Amino acid sequence: MFKFAKKALNRVGDVIDNKTGKVVGAVAGAVAVASTNTYAVGIDLSTLTAAVDFSTVITAILAVAAIMVGVYVAWKAAKMVIAAVKGL
Repeated sequence: MFKFAKKALNRVGDVIDNKTGKVVGAVAGAVAVASTNTYAVGIDLSTLTAAVDFSTVITAILAVAAIMVGVYVAWKAAKMVIAAVKGL
């Protein structure tokens, strides 16, 4: 886990070699190590996700998708009719 962060930090230091760049690289490496340790335990977000109901949003998205599919089918049908009329 720490070897990965150290390699990433070395790569950042190789690309940017001024003092500000090394400080940013060190901060990025520390954040990578901290986030790895945080996610190793696992975060429980069930209290946040249980309070939100996405059913109305999903219904709206599916309705818009259905309208778009209907327009696409009508457009394709119109092209086919025009092609058939031109072929006569």
